[in-house]
Amino acid sequence: MTSDQNHVARAAIVGVCRRLYERGLIAGPDGNVSMRLIDGSILVTPAGRSKIDVTPEELVLVDRDGAVLDGGTPSSELGMHLRIYQRRTDVHAVVHAHPPTATGFAVAGEGFVAPVLPEVILQMGAVPVMRYCTPGTQEVGDALEEFLDAGHTAVLMANHGATTLGRTLNEAHQRMESVEHAARILLTARLLGRVNELTVTETAALRRSSEGI
Repeated sequence: MTSDQNHVARAAIVGVCRRLYERGLIAGPDGNVSMRLIDGSILVTPAGRSKIDVTPEELVLVDRDGAVLDGGTPSSELGMHLRIYQRRTDVHAVVHAHPPTATGFAVAGEGFVAPVLPEVILQMGAVPVMRYCTPGTQEVGDALEEFLDAGHTAVLMANHGATTLGRTLNEAHQRMESVEHAARILLTARLLGRVNELTVTETAALRRSSEGI
């Protein structure tokens, strides 16, 4: 990887961190963002820093096993990121945040599994809830494995937040924004007294339309 590519990757991660903060998807030192680089190394946000204050130089470069190649102390959730990259060769970016409404669903133990919103169906499919695990422990990665193996790209984490995956950093970030947006819509529909699900026929037609059939 060239120095220019490294610079672009660092700037992109910092940009996502700031958008997460500005959109209220994280607060204080919450959340973490990582990106797998061309050479297999991983750039990840540092531990204990408010994401609005993180600079490109503060990002930590680690190898695929988590050994620090450049920088200080990586996020305490590095193990979760490494597990995702190990299990999913299609994933090149991970965003973990605490979006308020979506995390409320996670606290209640409810995901977005029913087919309701076209954008969620097409962009992420079902968004399940993972059982609670102590943040920063190997247990988090262990619990995530079944969802990774099933191909999920967004998972709510009970009493913790949400994690989204992407082939690119932009895709992972967009999915996090969509998770929170969907949570707000679903909560509003519940307050109004009804959540209308799409039928099997409607869902199939939606998928065909997205494929240009």
